[in-house]
Parts: sequence; C-alpha cells; structure tokens
Amino acid sequence: QVQLVESGGGLGQPGGSLRLSCAASGSIRFYNMGWYRQAPAPGKQRELVAGITSGGFTNYAGSVKGRFTISRDITKSTVYLQMNSLKPEDTAVYYCNADLSGNRYWGQGTQVTVSS
Repeated sequence: QVQLVESGGGLGQPGGSLRLSCAASGSIRFYNMGWYRQAPAPGKQRELVAGITSGGFTNYAGSVKGRFTISRDITKSTVYLQMNSLKPEDTAVYYCNADLSGNRYWGQGTQVTVSS
C-alpha cells in the first residue's frame, strides 16, 4: 500500500502557472500514476487530467493538452503536474492516484482556484 500527499495548490491567475506535487510513501517505479480533478459544480464527476504509466508514457485530457505536463521523479517517489495557461475552468480539487494491478490509492486532494 502507498500513501500519497499532494501539495502546491492554491490561487492562480488566468494565464498563469501552478505546479502540483504528489509525494508517495514508497517507490512509484511500478505504478501507473495519474492526476484527477473534481470541479465544484453539483454532479460533476472526478475526471482524469493526466496520466503517466510505469513505462513513462503520458496521456492527457483534451481540455489540458498542450497546457499541462505530467512528470515523475522516481528517485524522489514524486509525481508533478505543471499547469500553464491556467483557465477559470481549471478550478477544482486535484487528486493524485496510484494504480498497481488494479489496486488504486488516492491522496487527500489539493484545491486549485483560478481567478483574477
């Protein structure tokens, strides 16, 4: 079992940048890692923002492609989400996820608010 702790959320300006970090309690070498978000609107589902496989392949939601970048540092057991060109619709709670053979673990989430 791995524990995940997100950090780096807060208030961002439209057009600005934020960087989220997800620190794991153990090695993430064999995990597929992902960032999800859940917007505050009623009935809004948690959605995948970006993922990185254990082999290093990445994928992105269409709404963030070209603006967000997921990366990892295996030596630090940390996954990052660099968010550029922020938009108000990026406002959400962002969650880190680790998946190992169907066993999924979640962090507690970090709030990102994009507003001028």
